[in-house]
Amino acid sequence: MPVAAQRQPLAIYAITRHGVELARRLGAALPDAHTYVSDKFLAQAPPGARPLARPMGPALQANFTTYDCHVFIISVGAVVRMIAPLLQNKKIDPAVVCVDDAGQWAICVLSGHVGRGNAFTERVAAALGAQPIITTASDVRGTLTVDILGRQLGWTLDDPDRNITRGCAAVVNEAPVMFIQETGEPDWWPADTPLPRGISYTRSLDAVNPDQFEILLIVTDRDLRATHPRHFERAVIYRPRSLVLGLGCDKATAPALVERGVRTLLQEHHLSLACVRSAATIDLKKDEPALAALCEKYRWPLQTYAARQLDAAVGVENPSATVKKYVGTRTVAEAAALLASGSSRLLVPKQTYTEPGAGRSMTLAVARIPFPEREVWHA
Repeated sequence: MPVAAQRQPLAIYAITRHGVELARRLGAALPDAHTYVSDKFLAQAPPGARPLARPMGPALQANFTTYDCHVFIISVGAVVRMIAPLLQNKKIDPAVVCVDDAGQWAICVLSGHVGRGNAFTERVAAALGAQPIITTASDVRGTLTVDILGRQLGWTLDDPDRNITRGCAAVVNEAPVMFIQETGEPDWWPADTPLPRGISYTRSLDAVNPDQFEILLIVTDRDLRATHPRHFERAVIYRPRSLVLGLGCDKATAPALVERGVRTLLQEHHLSLACVRSAATIDLKKDEPALAALCEKYRWPLQTYAARQLDAAVGVENPSATVKKYVGTRTVAEAAALLASGSSRLLVPKQTYTEPGAGRSMTLAVARIPFPEREVWHA
């Protein structure tokens, strides 16, 4: 089954004469779309249209997970009956939008949030001059969309199933909710717009009594299971890309050892691997196989710096005369993390990891990106 990253953006389906004309207009406005037209009207179809045999069931079964969004110029009832056997869960189901034969309405039928159905509906409506119909409560009420909050900023959910339903209900019902932002981009909500009713904001986790709130929405790169179990129990946790790893290793260190070292040291310091944005090291290590393999696996950019750049870094905690003698700088991991993050403070100073009999070791330091801060919002 194709995953979202492999999907095509849009499929448009038309089975009537008027529907074909609407599909032509949509295709012109949405050039990333593939248009499917009933065999009966294929001669009237726009260039590049694909034949659609009737009944549509087999074609939909083959196509359903290969597109991010399906736009049907067909009645809602007919579409619901056709797609019902194909539905699995909201994590992977594509968006479905229905347009009436007169092009007056664009209706989001499926996957409004996670599948971006609401956004696709707005695009389709704008292309046709139609009225978008969106029924998800958070969008209608103009409040937070708990399940996709920060997605446009690269944030991910720590657990897509945990407390999401409870969080959505709390926000929509205006129950007491605390948004706690320890790190991450500040523009998850418009700066000039008050927070929705019931939602408070703070940057201090320790200042919050979790028992006073129905749900906590926490943006953090820390693992709170051990450090704040009461907060964790009541939380939806968002993972921003906020951490930069400074790395070093002996020549020919095994890639598996370096990876285990990174995972072990982050875990020991209660930091989330999901929050790593990039890695950094000295330019002498730019082609080191272990570092290249690690960054390729996790899709982290590897930034490199000359020895003189690293030697001038501010915030180094563990300078080493030995390191200076051999590579021309008093530190690699710490300085690389500081320079690549733009911070002058380390979150984790240099740590060393090795394993019995390995004969090699790796070093790790961590810095947190200093995101801009906003004034505290008030509901």
